[in-house]
Amino acid sequence: MRTISSRLEGVPSAAGAGAAAGTTASGAADARGGGAAGGAAGKGFAAGKGLAAGNGLVRGNGLEDSTDVIAADSSSTGTQCCVESPVCHETVGPGQRPALTRLPLVTIVLGTRPEAIKLAPVIQAFQQASDFATRVVLTGQHREMVSQVMELFGIDADHDLALMAPKQTLTHITCSALEGLKQEFEAHRPDLVLVQGDTTTAFAAALAAFYEQIPVGHVEAGLRTDNLLDPFPEEANRRLISQLAQLHFAPTERSAANCRASGVVGEVLTTGNTVIDALLLMAKQAAPFELQGFDPAAQRLVLVTVHRRENWGERLLEIGAALQQLLQRYDDLVILLPLHRNPTVREPLQALLGDHPRAHLCEPLDYDRLVAAMREATLVLSDSGGLQEEAPALGKPVLVLRRTTERPEAVDAGTAKLIGTATADIVREASLLLDDAAAYDAMARAHNPFGDGLSSGRIVEAARRLLQR
Repeated sequence: MRTISSRLEGVPSAAGAGAAAGTTASGAADARGGGAAGGAAGKGFAAGKGLAAGNGLVRGNGLEDSTDVIAADSSSTGTQCCVESPVCHETVGPGQRPALTRLPLVTIVLGTRPEAIKLAPVIQAFQQASDFATRVVLTGQHREMVSQVMELFGIDADHDLALMAPKQTLTHITCSALEGLKQEFEAHRPDLVLVQGDTTTAFAAALAAFYEQIPVGHVEAGLRTDNLLDPFPEEANRRLISQLAQLHFAPTERSAANCRASGVVGEVLTTGNTVIDALLLMAKQAAPFELQGFDPAAQRLVLVTVHRRENWGERLLEIGAALQQLLQRYDDLVILLPLHRNPTVREPLQALLGDHPRAHLCEPLDYDRLVAAMREATLVLSDSGGLQEEAPALGKPVLVLRRTTERPEAVDAGTAKLIGTATADIVREASLLLDDAAAYDAMARAHNPFGDGLSSGRIVEAARRLLQR
């Protein structure tokens, strides 16, 4: 038997030590889909997949040059076989040195519920790919709401920065994420970092990767309102991420044009929006919608979500007053309002609507229940960016409770209408759709411009091209 041994960066050699199925060498780094014992997508050392007894086993993501090898023995024919691990080698003949490679590591960073929803199909696609190792890192910007989504899609985090704090500020989130991700990237250096959207987590992760000179891929790139303070801080976050990223995954052609107009470096690709991937996956498994006291045969459901910082205060009170008036005007109307966990949002809405028998104020819905509620709803009123994309895919008109939108494609297509937050405007526009079947059908039947459910596969392929250069 011929044993080849050398150095693995940051991990002691295990040549000759052997590893039973389901065990790993001491000090090895755990990268989901690329070296975990019994790991995801067949990349781990599951039973029957490990090295034969007597062979050494080292796993990790720290290879830096072609001299790093793992112990292996020759077969009876004098050739060596590739081992399923983050470290692989080609089949060679006697006396030849195997050319070893490492599966490229893609680290996906997220911190909020919208990121978790839109990145879940992307994470699944990378974990199912045989030529990547994948690592999922949470910042903890949100807690319970992210955990719900992760569990629903069957995704586990490899590391959680757990930075959430009472009354946390944008400065706290940014600084804590930068420091935590610096340590994460030093311990498990990725070949590519993926971020999504325009959250403070996404901005901090892009900046942390840039500081370590790690390429960044930006999912949902190119959204713009051209008002730096509306929405705040999202408009600034996404613009800053655009200047740091090397791969820009734009959901629409307009978003791609926005990226190019911003003078970005790297490759701009129109992929569609991954939220449609997530929506279609969940729509297949979501149970029928049920709400105590709601009779779908005799009543109409209006789904309302509101949480944006720019709508806090007086604008939120205007929205609440409009909902009161709609309930008073329509006896068959039922409002479902999942409340954001921030007391600045919850408390005013509870005071205005909490005692009304047809206003159902509840905790944030699990994503499968949210999808079921959208399917059942007659109409959606929301300041959420995601719902502007999701509801039209289910044929539901959206009235956008904002003065600006970074998704003008929905407005242009007729699936959404920007109406602001004034009480009179909300009542007028909602009443039009509730009273006028032709106006309703014009929005419900409009074409959804945001994707076909295949965006995640396009993102994986673009990452593959980048890392093979």
